[in-house]
Amino acid sequence: MFKRCYALLIIVPLLIMAPKSHAAYAYFGLEPDIVTNYVSNSSRNLGYVRVTVELMLEDASFLEAAEHHAPLLRATTIDIFGRQPEEKVKSLTGREEIRRDCLQKLRQLMKQETGSEMIKDVIFTKYLYQG
Repeated sequence: MFKRCYALLIIVPLLIMAPKSHAAYAYFGLEPDIVTNYVSNSSRNLGYVRVTVELMLEDASFLEAAEHHAPLLRATTIDIFGRQPEEKVKSLTGREEIRRDCLQKLRQLMKQETGSEMIKDVIFTKYLYQG
């Protein structure tokens, strides 16, 4: 009995003083899906890609700002995909590079526009290509 009380006296204050790891992430989808052409190996054919993009925001309070800047976020994402070569669009490692490029560029834009990077991550939930 004494050991239990002693353990509670030590553990409870530690739990109270521990920093909160509770994250209030929010998700914002760029609607509708991103559909754009990409640079194909042959100049005669254009490929296209269709991607569903979800933005993981650092806090739910950023949802309003993300909605306000959605046209800028969409245009930037479309621009990034439109400049990619076919090999990059079709490979898994290339897809990851594109995702990181989007994350870096969107964070940079939000820092300029709002003073906060606000975007924790960029997630591609659907990724289709043809070309």
